[in-house]
Amino acid sequence: MAVRIAGWSGPRNISTAMMRAWESRPDCSVVDEPFYGCYLLESGAQHPMREAIIQSQPKTREGVEAQLRANRASALQYEKHMTHHMPRGADLSWVVEARHVFLIRSPARVIASYRQKMPSITEDDIGIVRQRELFDEVSEILGERPPVLDSADVLANPEGVLRALCDTLGVRWIDGSMTSWAAGTRPSDGVWASHWYGAVEASTGFAPPVVGAPVLDPADEALASRMQEHYEAMAAFKLI
Repeated sequence: MAVRIAGWSGPRNISTAMMRAWESRPDCSVVDEPFYGCYLLESGAQHPMREAIIQSQPKTREGVEAQLRANRASALQYEKHMTHHMPRGADLSWVVEARHVFLIRSPARVIASYRQKMPSITEDDIGIVRQRELFDEVSEILGERPPVLDSADVLANPEGVLRALCDTLGVRWIDGSMTSWAAGTRPSDGVWASHWYGAVEASTGFAPPVVGAPVLDPADEALASRMQEHYEAMAAFKLI
């Protein structure tokens, strides 16, 4: 059975680029947002391509968990998880079967990026509060704090940060394997890729870090301010 690595992120946070980085390894397969369909069914959220997403995945959390356990095709399995897909009260007993990393990003940058794709935005949409809750819940289950990566640090020094992550997770580093990849789509991409993944599909590596503060309207600025304490609580445990 593959060694499972669960990567926890909110939306608009280089999470798909991180998935590309892991999939570029010769020893790793990836799973793209496996609980997305369950989340849509349970929440009733009206997302683009809703019905196609629901039909593309197991419809129960137990079915998703069984599918995640079943992979024997590679030594490593990287799972891209969205924190808002794991609602309060969801059974987290399965997390002991994986190694974990939490990917965080400045709330202001998350909100500015989300606005480019969706006309409205709420606290639940961006998942930062839930990410902090999950960070604490997973830490309690495991008895230790999982590593935390800030997307700004990854973009500024991809190899250095990913080398450190592999070392922390007990995964062998392979030179040149996680910092570049071929452009294009992947069979492993979720069916929602056509709506969300345009920039990643055109990429061949991590983008340069963004400079300058994003410009937000007053409502989004207030939301970013409310989210900042949760971001900083996780940032206190950054790997680098």
